[in-house]
Amino acid sequence: MRNGPSGRARKIRVLIVDDSAVIRRLLTEVLSRDPGIDVVGAAADPYIARDKIRRLQPDVLTLDVEMPRMDGLTFLEKLMRGHPMPVVMISGLIPKECEVTLRALELGAVNFATKPQVDLLDGMPEAFPEIAEKIREAAHARLRPAPVTLPPHLVAARRPLSADAPAAPRVIAIGASTGGTEAIREILLAMPPDAPGIVIVQHMPERFTRAFAERCDKLCPIRVKEAEDGDRVLPGQALIAPGNYHMRLFRDGRGGYRVRLDQDPHVNRHRPSVDVLFHSTAAAAGANAVGVILTGMGADGAHGLRAMRQAGARTIAEHEASCVVYGMPKEAIALGAADYVLPLPKIAGALLDLAEPAVSAGRHGNDHRRDDDAMDV
Repeated sequence: MRNGPSGRARKIRVLIVDDSAVIRRLLTEVLSRDPGIDVVGAAADPYIARDKIRRLQPDVLTLDVEMPRMDGLTFLEKLMRGHPMPVVMISGLIPKECEVTLRALELGAVNFATKPQVDLLDGMPEAFPEIAEKIREAAHARLRPAPVTLPPHLVAARRPLSADAPAAPRVIAIGASTGGTEAIREILLAMPPDAPGIVIVQHMPERFTRAFAERCDKLCPIRVKEAEDGDRVLPGQALIAPGNYHMRLFRDGRGGYRVRLDQDPHVNRHRPSVDVLFHSTAAAAGANAVGVILTGMGADGAHGLRAMRQAGARTIAEHEASCVVYGMPKEAIALGAADYVLPLPKIAGALLDLAEPAVSAGRHGNDHRRDDDAMDV
């Protein structure tokens, strides 16, 4: 709930935008069960939605990926330009919808939830807790401006990777949730082709992690792929944990690291879990690792980041000022898990400095302890 003019909590006002009358009805029914949510209206297309936004003043919009008269992406782009507000995309799992949803996150949508793929009548009530939670997150989220994309010629400068490529002596471990796709994308765009090996957990369902990795790979100077069991951690490459699989780092006996995937029980309600990755990185890499926890709801990753710091790794938490949702970094800071607290635009440079201490002063000249936007904890 949000605070009203009297200071008392009021319900989150939600407008549902979907061309399917069945989806509109089911979403209205299940969301109306939440005592903190008030479904103030529904719209069958963006033109009706535009008028209802003006009249009903919702706090959060749920938006279908595929829309008539004006597609969802075009509407979202116009909305974020003229009337920015929190939007949760309602997506399917087919590849096309995964791609459209990722583009929606780039355009400013806060998060997305997936529709039941088989039986809507039985599946929607089961999906309700996830959708309601993401609406609550969106209501308190900070909207992020559109990111800047680096020139495409940088991608062509990537060094080829091979099975005989030298092992990564240092590892960067990244964890994120709500708002994390764009934060991760911004960091990866700033990584040079010879960047240290990177392992990433972003809370996303199956299929979306592969689409996210492929999208980043097309844009970034380093190679980005959805991790497979046994993949080596290599310089110039980022591995993203697949949805519904934990990813752990381990030593490979050749002076480097590999990742192991498993479907052990959820940790902190998540699989993949940031804590799982960070704890394994602490054990496998110790002081040869750098960890960063980015925007996201909840506390996943906070204890793992502390374990990394205790093992000798340098650690960063994203500053509240740039977080879409200031949850996971806040919990990590409260535990004393972060060496540095930095806004997103400064994190990529800091990661390179901390992962390559011998050349950091010459490459970047940063001193994060004295940065006005940083808090050394």
